[in-house]
Amino acid sequence: MSKSLDMVRTEVTRLSPYNSGLTIGEVMRRYAPARIAKLGSNENPIGPSPTLVRMMQGGSEMFRLYPDPSGRELRQAIAARHEVEEDQIILGNGSEDLLSVISRAVLRPGDAVVTLYPSFPLHEDYATLMGASVKRVGVKSDLSIDVDALTKAVRERPRMLLFSNPMNPVGSWLSEGDLSRVLDATGDETLIVVDEAYAEYAEGEDYVSSLPLLGRTDRPWMVLRTFSKAFGLAGLRIGFGIACDPELRGLLDRVRTPFNVNGMAQAAALAALADEDHLARVVALARKERARVANFLMDKRLEVAPSRGNFLFFNCRQNASAFVEGLLRQGVIVKPWKQEGFDTYVRVSIGSPSENDHFMAALSQLL
Repeated sequence: MSKSLDMVRTEVTRLSPYNSGLTIGEVMRRYAPARIAKLGSNENPIGPSPTLVRMMQGGSEMFRLYPDPSGRELRQAIAARHEVEEDQIILGNGSEDLLSVISRAVLRPGDAVVTLYPSFPLHEDYATLMGASVKRVGVKSDLSIDVDALTKAVRERPRMLLFSNPMNPVGSWLSEGDLSRVLDATGDETLIVVDEAYAEYAEGEDYVSSLPLLGRTDRPWMVLRTFSKAFGLAGLRIGFGIACDPELRGLLDRVRTPFNVNGMAQAAALAALADEDHLARVVALARKERARVANFLMDKRLEVAPSRGNFLFFNCRQNASAFVEGLLRQGVIVKPWKQEGFDTYVRVSIGSPSENDHFMAALSQLL
């Protein structure tokens, strides 16, 4: 055993490496396909607002100077968009950075964290790293969220309730009524953290953001959002959290690094927020293509979870890692899910129409 292992906390050894997905370069080196459809990381196929191109041309000062550590201009714009106070907003190097900040600030060894399962792995990893225990609430056989089980779990008064809505990787979501049930069952001892990374794709019909519901409670809460998905800024790493009150946000500010969001990311996020038309095009395309790909998968008699994200979760009926390797040979990158009990499931991102055509042709050939 390496002596270096003695220097690392035991909780670190309990973590599994994060499955960040393959890059285009890695697939080219491995198989050299004629073309590649990158559909493994839920990226936006249209990309960011065109206004960002003009912004980049005058960005030299952003490279030379430290960014605004408070991100005040961006926080003001976010607050106006979501009708909250500026002092409730905290910025992060992606929303995953804020997951780390919250866990380090709140969790203690022995604390309990309730989350949905299968989960975004970092929802569990940061809790484990802090010595907390994770209670998983698994989806039902039809891959919908088990609201009764989730309500029962939060009545046990965990330190934190953390889940994504829509759910990643499954795509399932809580309706307004179901979300209200869960929140009403949660006590004051529990910090409620709702990860709404895919909310822009989900709005409408029986989905609502948790913000208006949480805003009417006096419980401690956080809502997380990101610019990586619908806004197309995954490479710049920027997200934000909305806290129940300025006091919680101020305490979390003490835990994050002072310059955790760079100047270019702040400027890009401001430009992206201002271009509502571009966001609408992104969301409309994702919804249209999501329905088309879902119908294709169901026609192939594959079990597909209903989804409100820019992705679909389906059962390939065999070991997902081996199945995905067959798609990689044809230049299609998707993500095999590796959490226990779901190793026959694959998450495919919704790309451009041509990328989705590439995926469907490759899948047809593989089946």
